[in-house]
Order: sequence, then structure tokens, then C-alpha cells
Amino acid sequence: MKICIVSDSHDRSKPLEAAITEAKIYGAQAVIHCGDLIGVNTLRSSLKLGIPIHAVHGNNIGDVAALYRMMVKSAGQFYYHGQEAILELGGRKIFATHMPHHGQAFACTGDYDLVCHGHSHTAHIESQSNIKGGYTWLVNPGSVAGIDTPGVDAVATWILGDLERMTFDIRTMQHTLLEA
Repeated sequence: MKICIVSDSHDRSKPLEAAITEAKIYGAQAVIHCGDLIGVNTLRSSLKLGIPIHAVHGNNIGDVAALYRMMVKSAGQFYYHGQEAILELGGRKIFATHMPHHGQAFACTGDYDLVCHGHSHTAHIESQSNIKGGYTWLVNPGSVAGIDTPGVDAVATWILGDLERMTFDIRTMQHTLLEA
């Protein structure tokens, strides 16, 4: 199973929709949004793509009540998990949160195959050693809106993950897609 991992869209719908559209072309069957989604309008066009979206809070929470109402009305296309999400997709145990230190801590437990987080706006993929003697994939998709990318001029990033192979690829988008 392939998945699209995004974060930090900060109320910008066009780049979020563009990332999910591209991921769908590559066979993605689910989206994990690692926080700072902000509002329901950010999701409207993406939900029309027909791929279930799982989202968690960020530190810029936005209108939580409206997000929960959208979830109820989404017919299973949008799941708003609150602070963190524990998911099973493609036979893999996945933990999603917004804050990097929470992500690293949960990766260290060895209870998950994949831990996703956001917040820093810097994409990275790493193998984190865990207390069970193995490792857990720890990924941050960066900012799908290309906001505040340290040392870079507005690069929007997201991750295409393959849960069968446990491979992850940082994808970038053109600057024209960032204008929303």
C-alpha cells in the first residue's frame, strides 16, 4: 500500500491538493496529514480526490469544531484524530503527531513500524533505533505549502511512502503550486 504523507499546509489548499493528486497517480490509497492543517476550506478540493485523509492537530490548530463537523459529514473520507493518531494501514502500525520530539519518542518505543511528524517544515527520513533492538522509520514530510523552509527559497515537500517495501521518497513541488 502506498501513502501520501503531508504536513504544515497552513490553510493553503492548492499545494495540498497538488501533492495528493500526484500521490494518487503513483497509487497512494491514504493520506496522513501531520498537523497545522488549520481550516476546513483547506480540505474541500482534496476530499474530492477520493483518498481518505487522516489528520492530527498541530500547534496552529485552527477551527477544531469545524474540522470535526467535516469529519462527520465526510462519509469516511476524512478522519480528524486530535493530538495524535494510531493507525494501521497496509498491515503496518503507524503513529502520527505534529511535534518532532513526540515523534522521536514514539519511534524509540519500537511499537510502530512508521512514525510521522511535522512542525519543522524540513523534510527528512531516518531510521530510528528503538528499545526493542530494532528500528522504526521516522519521517517528516516538511511543509506541503513550502512555508519557512530553512535555507531554501519556498520548496514545498511531501513524502510518498510504500508500506509494503517500507520505502519513503521526499517529493518537491514547483513554486507555482505554492500560491494559494
